[in-house]
Amino acid sequence: VQLVESGGGLVQPGGSLRLSCGASGFSISRYDMSWYRQAPGKERELVAVIRSAGGSTNYADSVKGRFTISRDNTKNTVYLQMNSLKTDDTAMYCCNAKRTVAVFRDYWGEGTLVTVSS
Repeated sequence: VQLVESGGGLVQPGGSLRLSCGASGFSISRYDMSWYRQAPGKERELVAVIRSAGGSTNYADSVKGRFTISRDNTKNTVYLQMNSLKTDDTAMYCCNAKRTVAVFRDYWGEGTLVTVSS
């Protein structure tokens, strides 16, 4: 079982990045998929979640209107489109897969670093 994030990097304020989280060893179709981030010296923060049933989404107030989470169950991948990036968005972004129906499973990736700086 593995989650592998990619797409991070250095971007200027106002720029965009698209993060990807590819899963292997299990199917994400029955999992709620989330992106978390942790900046240096700060607690981990839930950025966005997309649920397995119906595909409903929720976002942290700090990213609403700028970030979009999506999933492609056929590719076993979840995405985070990040637009209008700010320096405060600088953090390690990690992917999480959680299943609570029938069985409990909770998987984490190692993360991809996003740095927003001029």
